[in-house]
Amino acid sequence: MKIIHLIGIAGVESHEQPVARLWAKRLEWPMVLVVMWIPFQWYLEETQAIVPMLARIADWLVWLAFLTETALLSALVRNKREYLLRNWMNLAIIFGGFPLLWQFSPLVGLLRSFRLVLVAMLLVRLSKPARKLLSQHQLGNTLAVAFITMLLSGVIISRIDPSIGTIWDGMWWAWVTMATVGYGDVVPHSGAGRLFGSLLILFGVVLLSLLTANLAAFFIGSDVEKMEQEEKVADRHLKEISARLDRIERLLEQRSEKGS
Repeated sequence: MKIIHLIGIAGVESHEQPVARLWAKRLEWPMVLVVMWIPFQWYLEETQAIVPMLARIADWLVWLAFLTETALLSALVRNKREYLLRNWMNLAIIFGGFPLLWQFSPLVGLLRSFRLVLVAMLLVRLSKPARKLLSQHQLGNTLAVAFITMLLSGVIISRIDPSIGTIWDGMWWAWVTMATVGYGDVVPHSGAGRLFGSLLILFGVVLLSLLTANLAAFFIGSDVEKMEQEEKVADRHLKEISARLDRIERLLEQRSEKGS
């Protein structure tokens, strides 16, 4: 069993029905936008830049987005039980993130923090093109993923860890953490902050590997393209030489026939 199955972010398997894979692809980027909204909403609530009524409406919309995606894909896949088991993280978000539950549960703060910690793992599942960067020369996309991750991580850590006061400090911490530099000038002290930092370190190692691989692929790809062009020119020259030799052979045969 793959690690993505264990942590519940497998998505629709490649052997499933085409219509299920089609709708999974269609819902991929809309769900990425929903996931990116979660830390932004957290920041708006913490800074009191959004009224409670709008925040509750946003909570319902986020919950309905996960419910709609899970219900639709569960109805389309051939093996529904296997899909739900391998995507149990969606079920955890649906049941644990039910907005009415937050109004009466004393663990509302823990549930909100849990939803924030899930952002990184959900982005890994939903952004499937990011997992294809290793085999392509999409250096710009890799840098874009790194930049978006830095912004989101800076917002999240500044809200869940009191020792990191501003978003700018959070972004600086996220950048040096993802780059595995770790200056130590800004560090999380809370358990939630350290847990999130651990996840970001793992993601940073993967992202740094992607960046290095894409840089190498970019330079190697340039050399390969140059070699391919040279090979095409050489093949064209060889064909021209072969054609000339054929004409010479035909002329020699004609002369030999006339002479005989």
